[in-house]
Amino acid sequence: MKRLAIILAIFHMSVAFATNAMSSTLNPVKIINDQVADIIDPPNTAALNIMVNALSSLKELRKQNEATNENIKTLIKIKLLPNIAMDVSTELALKKHWHKLNIKQKQIFQKYITQSLIKDYAGILGSYEELDSVSISVDPNVKRKNNKAIVKLMITINDDPKPLIISLKMIRSNQWRVYDVVFSGVSLMKNYRAQFDSHIKRKGINSLIAKTIKKIK
Repeated sequence: MKRLAIILAIFHMSVAFATNAMSSTLNPVKIINDQVADIIDPPNTAALNIMVNALSSLKELRKQNEATNENIKTLIKIKLLPNIAMDVSTELALKKHWHKLNIKQKQIFQKYITQSLIKDYAGILGSYEELDSVSISVDPNVKRKNNKAIVKLMITINDDPKPLIISLKMIRSNQWRVYDVVFSGVSLMKNYRAQFDSHIKRKGINSLIAKTIKKIK
């Protein structure tokens, strides 16, 4: 009986050790899922789909003579915003100041950047009065590190000999989403950060928060 008790004790210790060892290693199911996700939803394909869907919808609005500013904003909310990692974008824009903010303040900046992006994208898309043809190609050399990637797109509108070149910085959490856009070598989120840092340096972060709330209202 005593011998049986010792064997059972050793068995339970072995099971506990094995369980702890498994929990401290990578989940094999997650590894498989990530590998499958890379095959069926690589970042370059996701980036291409995001851009094609947005521009195709804009083209249809133009065709139906319904490309008003409000309709273009609606297009952005439906086609683009769900594909933007606003939480990551906002943290990147605030950078070193992010962890000084409480949850409510973080939400204020996220709302501000969301509204600003809608306004900026509406201005960009609204400037294309004619969309007879749109061609989008992807640079096969995708920069990749863990769950982040940078995808370069070449967009040709109406057979313009000089295509637009933009880079989408993407992050994957269940799906690939954009957290920054680089156009003509300028990062959108770094541009926000420069504005924020400049104000904080002159007047402090509380002043920036008050100014941001006023802009939202």
